[in-house]
Amino acid sequence: MPVRATGVALQHLRYAICASEHGSFRRAAEALRLRQSTLSRSIRQLEQLIGLTVFERSSGGVRATTAGRKFLRTARSILEQMEALVSTAHGTGRGEVGRLAIGFYTSLSAGNLRATLLDYAQRFPQIELGMIETSRTHLATALRIGALDIAVITGDVPLLDNNILPLWSERVVVALPQDHALVAKDIVYMTDLRGETALLSQHDPGPDLQELLMARLTSPEDRPRIVRHDVSGANIKSLVGAGVGVSLMIESCVGASFSGLAYREVRDGTGPCRIGYSAHWREDNDNPALVGFLKLLSERYPLPASG
Repeated sequence: MPVRATGVALQHLRYAICASEHGSFRRAAEALRLRQSTLSRSIRQLEQLIGLTVFERSSGGVRATTAGRKFLRTARSILEQMEALVSTAHGTGRGEVGRLAIGFYTSLSAGNLRATLLDYAQRFPQIELGMIETSRTHLATALRIGALDIAVITGDVPLLDNNILPLWSERVVVALPQDHALVAKDIVYMTDLRGETALLSQHDPGPDLQELLMARLTSPEDRPRIVRHDVSGANIKSLVGAGVGVSLMIESCVGASFSGLAYREVRDGTGPCRIGYSAHWREDNDNPALVGFLKLLSERYPLPASG
């Protein structure tokens, strides 16, 4: 008989995720302010509906099964998307007028995005800005489901079938421990990084910086040893400061002060290395606030004249 999951509710998913995070039905029920029997009954019902044992029960608590872990990852994604939809609905209850949701993953401590947002806030003080910092993949999803009006990211590859507007570019710098030999140089060339350990975040824009390294240093012998970490840019800086390695960063990330580090511009044979930014939005987005933001971007970062 085919599995019928049509009776699964978001509440089932929330209870199961909470139980997984706490490793115990009792502790999960306390966190949710429920009777333990209510939570246990709900999760049993969920397992019956999907035809899958999500948890192994024992006297020491609960642990997700192999199949259960996969199910819970999907459940978290569903809840995140639903929360994004609800958040967008709350912000656009009056026809989307008065609110602009902007997605990004660059630093707001300095740089062009920060300057653009300050300019927009001064020009349109009646517009509420909603900022969402997340990965390129999640930004693409948020644009698709309408949780975002516009996303500002590195590179010029369109996110799905969205409109794209090239914006600014930023210099690439190398972050060094303050006692590193390369600090003596005013400019660091890509080839100077040979033999170094380059620490890069797995989060954006880490992949862009790795791609830049690979493109500019085509010979493996000339490249640094690249080590990727599943941590934020701030924690990459901590590792550099501790002497674990060096790191490539975009110049806007330098705005946040960090002790024990020195920064130098990175160049190759043609000049400074740079990473470009672009804006992405859906063609069918008719939010008036977006029109004003796009006009500001076009004024601040006009396209080069053709011909």
